[in-house]
Amino acid sequence: MERAGWRNRARRWRSLLGAIGAAAVNLVFPPVCCGCGRLTGDAHAVCPSCWAGLRLIERPYCEILGTPFAIDPGRGAVSPQAIANPPVFDRLRSVSLHEGIARDLVHGLKYRDRTDLAAMMAEWMIRASDGAVAAADIIVPVPLHAFRLWRRKFNQSAELARCLCERAGKPYRPEALRRVRRTRRQVGLGARAREENVRGAFAVPESARASIEGKRVVLVDDVYTTGATVSAAARALKRAGAGDVTVLTFAMAMPETI
Repeated sequence: MERAGWRNRARRWRSLLGAIGAAAVNLVFPPVCCGCGRLTGDAHAVCPSCWAGLRLIERPYCEILGTPFAIDPGRGAVSPQAIANPPVFDRLRSVSLHEGIARDLVHGLKYRDRTDLAAMMAEWMIRASDGAVAAADIIVPVPLHAFRLWRRKFNQSAELARCLCERAGKPYRPEALRRVRRTRRQVGLGARAREENVRGAFAVPESARASIEGKRVVLVDDVYTTGATVSAAARALKRAGAGDVTVLTFAMAMPETI
């Protein structure tokens, strides 16, 4: 009993010291909005003004591509694009349209080494996943080629996927998918050129096939544009036997913004 009481007191002291430490850090480095830099009440948050500028993707949307509808066609509706060109993956979900503060957050993570943003963005992605994260067997990031990873030092998709796994308690499997061919940057390429650029660029190693076969996979990327990259990655996962692939991104670029 005495030992249990001592452990309880130790836990309370650690909790108290942690709270004091966090308060001291906030006093020296006050939490600011991840978008505009204004003071906020919490770290890793956005201010009301920036939040109002987010174009969150909420229902009604296409059940397959996750693209928002202007009017509500009813539950389970599918867009003409998804009917005319069914994707390789089973569904796509994104937090927001790729504009304004959402674009700033993506660029901050990807180009300005703001890896501290990944935790907040991952929280929003879990909510936007429409239950896909909760149902997933494994979570896999879209990989970078080894040379590009060496130059950039980190993979933004992997940062998001790792944070998703930490919060959702799901297995993180970056080794399940490899980028086996070095490709050009997709920025500035048209839809057809993007598709050709990443054709055959991904593969599932033999050692990872057992962890993929029959599994529900969430494939994570930062932005969905034309879908060329995630389609090539999803195709490799499906060929390896994945039973279901959900693509989950933070932002989605609508055709007129690509």
